[in-house]
Amino acid sequence: MGIGDRIEAATRRLNDTIVSRPRAVVLAFLVVTAMFVGGFGLISTETDSTESFTDGLEAQQALDSVNAEFEDPFRPEMESTQLIHTGDNVLTKEALVRNIRLIEEIESRDDLRMASASGPAPVVAQAIDPSATTVAEQRRVLEAASATEIRQTIRSLSDNAQFTGVISEDFNPTSVSATASITSVSHDVPQGFTDDDLTAVQTSIQSLASSEPGDIRAFGAGITNAEMSNVIGDSLIIVMPVVVILLLIFLVVAYRDPIDLLLGLFALLMTIIWTFGFLGYSGIPFNQQMISVPVLLLAVGVDFGIHIINRYREETVQGFEPVKAMRTANNQLMIAFVIVTVTTVFGFGANVISDLTPIRNMGIASSAGIIFTFLIFGLFLPAAKLEVDKLRARFGVPEFNSEPIASEDSALGRALSLPAVVSRYAPTVFVLVLLLTGGVAAAYGSGVDTSFETEDFLPPEQQPGYVTGLPEPFAPSDYTVTETTNLLEDKFATNQDQSVTIYFEGSFEEAHALEALASPNDDPPEELAVGAGGGAQAQSILTVIQSHAQQNPEFAELIARNDQNDNGIPDRNLDRIYDVLFASSASDQASQYLTEDRQAAQVVYSIDSDASQSAAADATRQFTEDFRYTATATGQVVVFDAVTGIIFTSAIEGLVLAIGLTAIFLVIAYGVLERKPMLGVVNVFPILISIAYLIGTMRYLGMALNALTATILSISIGLGIAYSVHTTHRFIDEFNESGDAHMAMVRTLSGTGGALLGSMLTTSLGTGALALAITPVLGDFGLLMAISVVYSFIFSIVALPPAVLLWSRYRNSEPLAIVRSR
Repeated sequence: MGIGDRIEAATRRLNDTIVSRPRAVVLAFLVVTAMFVGGFGLISTETDSTESFTDGLEAQQALDSVNAEFEDPFRPEMESTQLIHTGDNVLTKEALVRNIRLIEEIESRDDLRMASASGPAPVVAQAIDPSATTVAEQRRVLEAASATEIRQTIRSLSDNAQFTGVISEDFNPTSVSATASITSVSHDVPQGFTDDDLTAVQTSIQSLASSEPGDIRAFGAGITNAEMSNVIGDSLIIVMPVVVILLLIFLVVAYRDPIDLLLGLFALLMTIIWTFGFLGYSGIPFNQQMISVPVLLLAVGVDFGIHIINRYREETVQGFEPVKAMRTANNQLMIAFVIVTVTTVFGFGANVISDLTPIRNMGIASSAGIIFTFLIFGLFLPAAKLEVDKLRARFGVPEFNSEPIASEDSALGRALSLPAVVSRYAPTVFVLVLLLTGGVAAAYGSGVDTSFETEDFLPPEQQPGYVTGLPEPFAPSDYTVTETTNLLEDKFATNQDQSVTIYFEGSFEEAHALEALASPNDDPPEELAVGAGGGAQAQSILTVIQSHAQQNPEFAELIARNDQNDNGIPDRNLDRIYDVLFASSASDQASQYLTEDRQAAQVVYSIDSDASQSAAADATRQFTEDFRYTATATGQVVVFDAVTGIIFTSAIEGLVLAIGLTAIFLVIAYGVLERKPMLGVVNVFPILISIAYLIGTMRYLGMALNALTATILSISIGLGIAYSVHTTHRFIDEFNESGDAHMAMVRTLSGTGGALLGSMLTTSLGTGALALAITPVLGDFGLLMAISVVYSFIFSIVALPPAVLLWSRYRNSEPLAIVRSR
């Protein structure tokens, strides 16, 4: 007995167990389901969608090292909140007074932990009265000053970088007007201050700002984290009801029997319970990317359910008893289900090789979910269907509609088999045309963009009407981060939210040290923000030295004595200068840029608001080569750019791995089971064309490979291959009976094609419902997933028939039926 015969015999024994002891099978699955319910309480939620992508990356490790190097863990850290003030003119006396009053109110609240504030109002107040060092004194100065005095003071500050750096680009010193300003509030926080604590502080400031007259909004990492945590719940509330409703509609059409419908829904519910229980027991956190997993599993489960019920009905309408009909249906479908499950696991599981933890976790969770789906729909559903039909017969419950979705004689069946009829006359031409068009689509799609940004995980500035008009409890939370980020980029020359850091290693007590840090800044890359005099806007130990010299005359004299070329940069006795600086009130600032042993330093550069993430990161890496010290580029922008590169690599590697494993498995499977190994290659042909068209569509629609859509290519292999596998497997059954490839394909498409069509409609609309999610990363994924499923269905009935006919024409083996008869 060959391997194929042994596998077939084992499959038959498993099916005999299912149909002969259905009650025991059902009870066993219910017990396992109860066990998985226990994992629900162990599920954790991951709200910081970007941080999880950077864990373990070299660029992130470098940034962590920089943070550890320049921050004493036993000293309180400094956090900050930005107050963005917008209006027709934020430089009027009324606007400045309003701003300083808000700062004073923040300072009066001990729980908001304000340490200092810098912005246009404090700068103007101190320019009028340098002795006004407290917020209350600055507020009194502004209230007492006349509007004319304030305008004259602002004109005198038009060349002051400390003032103009926080005023929008449309600042007009003549009319003394600007439409936006930024005030930074620093917080003195204790050791152990968490992200949740920062969120509480910043959301409280946000509430204070919104209660003030005028348009003042708070912005910071805590507010961003708060909105990211709301996204998961809001997306689930909007998406899942739509998915359930769509599934109900199409399941009603597919099953046309309320009892079968309830049975199918219960199997879907079990699949979700098993998968979420697995997440809890395995410790995999639930995040934005995981929202797509239950949707994908529901889609695959519906596909399996429609096939098993439809194939069972094909047998019962011919007069076979339920047990015999289910045995025949399951014997034919079990191997197909196994092939589909393995190939789908290859497609979903290919993401496990990714260097990004969330993508890897998604691959693990979805692969486990697919295996659960196979077990539930391949073993539990047939047994439950038999038990239910026994009960129906016992209690006389009628069947409402037991006809299969399509048959050879139906109009739908004839329409679905049309590609097989047409391709019969010129299969070679059909295959060549598909190869040519697919190659063009793939070449065009090779230019698709790749991105990884915080905005991918947050709702867009303008939400569509169907979202804003939703009633409670479906109405989403208020989201401001994207709007604020866009405002900062539009209004300010410097990207106020992001910067890049260069980490230097070497001895900074050498005479040339500070000159070496400063000289390349005179000719920075255009992607970095440029300040007065054409130099880069940089914060370093040198800027701390210069700032302290302006406030301390004795320190200024020390700098002047050790500045040999009179350019404001000391180049002698640097060890003495550092000792004095670290012993002064500027010690905290100095330690942020220079280590105590003077062997490492960091310089933080502002980014030009028009520079893209990749351009800024590339420019910073190249800029490091201009310095005399060993320099490393890091910072959030550089880290995110590194993630972007890994996303693209993961997408390509996942696609190649999924295609390779799928093709090898199908060749082996069809070779062992049917002695037709080349059918495995034929089986992969439609999905390759589908992926080529999908990549081209992504570029045409302007969609990028991001944190979630990067998985679409391999996942499309996993989902899409099911259509060609079901078609090929049914074709083999028909071909082994008739030996006529054309007639076998016609019968296949007219029979199985109806189930494929129903599966395509439910899967595409179910996954497409993710397009309703309030975040771009989920919306794009849902739309692309729906397009992928439609392409997979179309090419399984368009590309597979001519490829199969060519296989039949040039094959060297005889039909399996003839081989077995001999």
